Amino acid sequence: MWLADNWKDYEVLDTSAGEKLERWGKYILVRPDPQVIWNTPKDDPLWRKYDARYARSSTGGGKWQNLRLPAQWQVRYKELTFQVKPMNFKHTGVFPEQAANWNFIYDNCRALAGDGPTDGERVAAVGSGVARGGAPKVLNLFAYTGGATLAARAAGAEVTHVDSVRQVVTWSRENMELSGLEGVRWIVEDALKFVRREVRRGSLYRGIILDPPAYGRGADGERWILEDNIGEMLECCAQLLEPRGAFLVLNLYSMGLSSTLARTAVRQAFGAPREEQWGELCFTDRAGKQLPLGTYYRFTR
Repeated sequence: MWLADNWKDYEVLDTSAGEKLERWGKYILVRPDPQVIWNTPKDDPLWRKYDARYARSSTGGGKWQNLRLPAQWQVRYKELTFQVKPMNFKHTGVFPEQAANWNFIYDNCRALAGDGPTDGERVAAVGSGVARGGAPKVLNLFAYTGGATLAARAAGAEVTHVDSVRQVVTWSRENMELSGLEGVRWIVEDALKFVRREVRRGSLYRGIILDPPAYGRGADGERWILEDNIGEMLECCAQLLEPRGAFLVLNLYSMGLSSTLARTAVRQAFGAPREEQWGELCFTDRAGKQLPLGTYYRFTR
């Protein structure tokens, strides 16, 4: 289990009866979460003084209520800045629990950047997992609004950001600019289609990050179903990751898919790594209740 406990602009204040009470900067949100199966007293007065609440509908979906929020605002995590925008299906554009993975990505990219090629090796390294100048090449698939992309770029990596939705890629670019960064390679394309082509090109990366949805559509209507497609995706990524001095991060948000399952699937494609970690990404509310918000598997080799 990993706790994303270095936030100053985000906090899970309380959890009860299928909902979580959150602070996003100076704004208080109430959002549903099916993992909150306990029904403890909602004693915190902010349960009744929130700025917005996302209410589920009995017929499916839901909507924001009592919306006393700007259209967007900013939160910071260390040196990174993100635009927060309440959207349909309760999302805000940031998954704060992923900060535990951003730390891992940043630390590994910093270490790899310090282990780059010598001047005489740099020309030969082009096309490998090392960019010109010694920066490690990192591939972020299903990259959404770019938290992992920014963590890798802030650490000096050369990052390729792949997502099939043009609007979230634009949002990622805004986050990059707000964070004072530049130089990310943006790709609007189906992730599986992209990695197939990268395999044919013989590309190599020193870091690969995957955050696949349970179901999705590519930029040209390609269909993604996690259970059907994750095997091929991992096999392609295994051909793209450098055999030494490299890392991988896999996130899973589909309920019922455990970190042990993720570990088994990755090992079938990549083999046994040098070091590995797997488990749940969690927050702890002020009452000490721990809320799991996703599973992860990550390794270095």
